[in-house]
Amino acid sequence: MTAQPVSSPSLWPAAHIQDARRPRSQQRQLGASDTVCERRAAYILSGAERTDTSDKRAAILGTYLHEGLLGSARSEYGWLVETAVADDSIRGHVDAVHLDASTAARLPKRLRPTAPADVVTVEDIKTKSTFLWDRVIRYGATAAEIRQAYLYADLLRTVGWLDIHGQKPMARLGPIDVGRIRFRFVNRDNGAEYVQEFPFDKAEATRARWWVQRVMEYESPEEATRSFDGPGLDPICDNCPFRTPCWGEPKTPGVAVQTVLVHDDADRETALSEYVRGHEMEAEGQRIKKKARAKLDDSPAGIYGPNQLRWTGGNPVQEVDREAMIDTFDVLGVPIPEKTGADFQRMEAVMKEAGVAIPMRTAAKKTTRAIRVTAVQR
Repeated sequence: MTAQPVSSPSLWPAAHIQDARRPRSQQRQLGASDTVCERRAAYILSGAERTDTSDKRAAILGTYLHEGLLGSARSEYGWLVETAVADDSIRGHVDAVHLDASTAARLPKRLRPTAPADVVTVEDIKTKSTFLWDRVIRYGATAAEIRQAYLYADLLRTVGWLDIHGQKPMARLGPIDVGRIRFRFVNRDNGAEYVQEFPFDKAEATRARWWVQRVMEYESPEEATRSFDGPGLDPICDNCPFRTPCWGEPKTPGVAVQTVLVHDDADRETALSEYVRGHEMEAEGQRIKKKARAKLDDSPAGIYGPNQLRWTGGNPVQEVDREAMIDTFDVLGVPIPEKTGADFQRMEAVMKEAGVAIPMRTAAKKTTRAIRVTAVQR
């Protein structure tokens, strides 16, 4: 294997440039996918300049996987994918819309699905890493992801599809009676798939709309709430294009940017109280885990309700059989290296140099036995 030649540049600069040219990267109207954070949405609505860049390799890989999967579903199943919706306040691209038979019949045959849904379904596809997969199985979509899907669905219910090239026949349908929200999670490390769905809820759609309306009423982005804990503590903030105007710079170079939240001794008192509360919660959590671990110590691996129990470790430890090593030296008539007694470290070296196998034995101790609990995918 040889080092990368100078004439063979990395693919990533090209991928980042292409990503920056994507319509969504240049969009200035608030998009449904921008509603992850209240202050970020406020910056977009104010027309603020995007000041910060970040390494987006994981996001770009997710985009490529996302587009490939949707393209395949469109070709093989006739899904309506990446369709545009918008009104005066927000816009977005719906990953997939599954029409029921009666609605599909109003479209040209080329736009009809191969298998209509029982009710009109808005589907949002999310790619996740293995690191987040257990959280996905346990808790499903986040509040921000659910809000995004409801905004898509509500735009379809109130306005319908945007009347643009490529989807004019769909736009002529007018408002669509969405009956279901579906999330399809795809593990981008191993391809695992998990589906979460629930009936459309008008109250949830109204809450999503209120969220947008509240952000639009702010006179300055700084009035909006930061939805996350900041750079270094949350990847959403690490990758935010408004990271610097939102958080600024700490007064002392090199310290955490969250120091900008402390202005006086009252703030320090509050932060210390939060620290103590967090410490107490952590200690209580550790106590609960230790007791549960002790209760499970004799339980076999298996699935118990929503959780799967696995054990790792607990294996016999192999160690050098020193008595057999001495016997080997005696049989071969080789002097035993000594310091204050037999120099076993040197004996091992001599045997390795001579190509003689070092005798091993199973020790009484075993490797540490560790518990592993994961959510059961149903």
